[in-house]
Amino acid sequence: MATVVAGNTRRQQIGWLPAEVTSFVGRRHEVVEVKQLLSTSRAVTLLGVGGVGKTRLALRVGIEVRRAFRDGVWLVELAALTDPELLAQVVAETLEIRDHTVCSPMQVLISHLRDKQALVILDNCEHLVYECAVMAETLLRAAPELRILATSRQALGITGEQTLPVPTLPLPLSDNPGMPIEALMQCDALQLFTERARAILPAFAITEDNQDAVLRICRRLDGLPLAIELAAVRLRALSVGQLLERLDDRFRLLTAGSRATLPRHQTLRAMIDWSFSLCSERERLLWERASVFAGSLDLEAAEAVCVGEGISREEVIDLVIGLVDKSVFLREEQRPGVRYRLLDTIREYGRERLIASGQEVTLQQRHRAYYRALAARARAELFGPSQVTWFARLQLEHANLRTAIESYYADPAEVRAGLGMAADLLYHWITSYYLAEGRRWLDRGLALDTESSEVRARALWSNSWLAIIQADITSATTMLDESRVLGEQLGDELVRGYVALYSGMIAMYRGDTEAAISLYEEAVTRHGTTKDPVGRALALIRLSLAHSYLGDSAQAISLGDECLAVCDAYGEGWHKAYTMMALGVEVWRQGDLHRATGLEKQSLTFNRSLDDPLGVGVNLEVLAWIAATEKHYQRAARLLGILETVWRSIGAPLSGFGHLVRYHDECETRTRNALGDSAFDAAVKRGARLSYDEALGYALQEDAPPDEKAPEVPARLTRREKEIAALVAQGMTNKQIAAALVIAQRTAEAHIEHILNKLGFNSRAQIAVWFGEQVRAADEESGDARD
Repeated sequence: MATVVAGNTRRQQIGWLPAEVTSFVGRRHEVVEVKQLLSTSRAVTLLGVGGVGKTRLALRVGIEVRRAFRDGVWLVELAALTDPELLAQVVAETLEIRDHTVCSPMQVLISHLRDKQALVILDNCEHLVYECAVMAETLLRAAPELRILATSRQALGITGEQTLPVPTLPLPLSDNPGMPIEALMQCDALQLFTERARAILPAFAITEDNQDAVLRICRRLDGLPLAIELAAVRLRALSVGQLLERLDDRFRLLTAGSRATLPRHQTLRAMIDWSFSLCSERERLLWERASVFAGSLDLEAAEAVCVGEGISREEVIDLVIGLVDKSVFLREEQRPGVRYRLLDTIREYGRERLIASGQEVTLQQRHRAYYRALAARARAELFGPSQVTWFARLQLEHANLRTAIESYYADPAEVRAGLGMAADLLYHWITSYYLAEGRRWLDRGLALDTESSEVRARALWSNSWLAIIQADITSATTMLDESRVLGEQLGDELVRGYVALYSGMIAMYRGDTEAAISLYEEAVTRHGTTKDPVGRALALIRLSLAHSYLGDSAQAISLGDECLAVCDAYGEGWHKAYTMMALGVEVWRQGDLHRATGLEKQSLTFNRSLDDPLGVGVNLEVLAWIAATEKHYQRAARLLGILETVWRSIGAPLSGFGHLVRYHDECETRTRNALGDSAFDAAVKRGARLSYDEALGYALQEDAPPDEKAPEVPARLTRREKEIAALVAQGMTNKQIAAALVIAQRTAEAHIEHILNKLGFNSRAQIAVWFGEQVRAADEESGDARD
């Protein structure tokens, strides 16, 4: 069975495809055909039974064509998705669209992809065929340069769709016992068997003694890749001859001796049946019980959910190892630790067995209870040294968290538990791709459970923060009003403190800074009384920004320092990063540009490690303002270009910090005036074209030359390119430039092409205008320096 691990390639290139950790065997013809279909059709669907290798083929095609798609190739895994309403949300999450607006996920996708040249691979569409068809057709109509490659057991049935049935791996035409081994090894099915067998037995090879048996095994398995891989694993314990003997017995039983008409679907099921029968009784139990997990699971989850009635906690690790050895569990290396994934076919098989045993409901209840407790632990340990680890773990568990909340909401007696869980995950919704989804879970729970309770009050103020980030102030105000009433009725100081905090954010958003300060001060006091460091830190950050906005520098710095002390006392990082951001704003306003830069870069480094888009965006804003203040106008413009991409992905400029927009506008105006329109637009375009890693590396000046601190008037052209740009500005032709510089005309043409690419231009006239503006800007800055 092919092993696919979650390769963390998102930040090495645009797009996301998991790493291939086993060799890709055969399919040369299919790869070429899919690429040809994609060149002529915008929708291609790979069809075939489970286990035939549709996903692996799509992944290989994606890897080979990704250079052809400016905005990336993205694999969207749908196997774990059971709720059709979340389809667009899952696609948006995979495309790393962090949208904080109130738009529907489908609207967000349309807006994001409208001008993108990308390939989206929708993997495992068969259980969502109608929904995938509607979404694919809608996106293709809205985004003219988008292409979609789907894998499914049936066609989507959309306009313009091209389908390609994915066959099993080819086999020799006959069982010729004298066929040369070299000829056998040209056969994809035997090559796959050999390579997977070598992963188990490094010395394995097809020889004259075993070649007939290997060939017959591949024939019995009908060339089905999953079946071949499952069979190869058995060589850990069996010889090739023993493997063949047991395959003969098994298939004779299942097919009543009619191998000539053996359906491939039946072959796969027979293979999984057989693999199941080779597991121990307790391994089978764990396989069945692990089928309640969505996506993947770790050892702790298996020990919590799958034990009892035949499996003790002490046995779980050995059973997991056994199932990994049998390729039932796929081992994945992740940052917090090892996780285990079941292929969809394997999971569905286990789920059928679990349902038949009558234990499905019991296991679902254990699953949701475990993840409810996990969410509560994450909330309790949020403000401390394990914070980043929790954020990373919750992202890995997102599919299971979603499944657990859905299970609670489906049980009328347990809705409140689900609502509390959704509220506990507030920081998970905010610091990842899931803000809009978190808002929907909270909205849904609040609509289902309308009785007064502490859980409802907490869910209301949690949801209000999400609404504020989305700039949905009306909804946020309504929720805070109800939460305030509940807090008064329950005498709950914690609720009152958060209501004051988020009400202050609304007041700040509306321009009433004095009212905001009063509310923030109330929040600081109440959170001090309840000894809640989370609320206190948030209130201090916002209070510092509010005083800075009014020009009260001393108070702004004092409050920031107080917040840093709170964070340091608990070993906390995320709120500390936002505190440094807030202090950086004020220190920049005071004119201490060196210290402001240091604070913002420290903050950005942490937010980058956490992959927090909102924090990254605000840090980049302040660094752009600092660059413009230092007259590094090229750097300021490029950072503004990076910000265009960041804020577009989130859905709102300075989301949640709207009162800072005036500094952005002032920075943009000053930079444009200094560079001139053409140079400014070119620098912005260069920034917008940078990949995520390149953009943050540039912002942190990781690869900056020693003279980066000097004012950046000219663009980063070589000396020769600047010389040629000056001659272009004089109106010289390529031939005249070549003669003047004593170089070949072809060389001059190449230099001009490089200049156009670097500046984002498409004509010589633009170079001439740009050069003139550079000269004027340099003269103006020289004059400023003399003054």
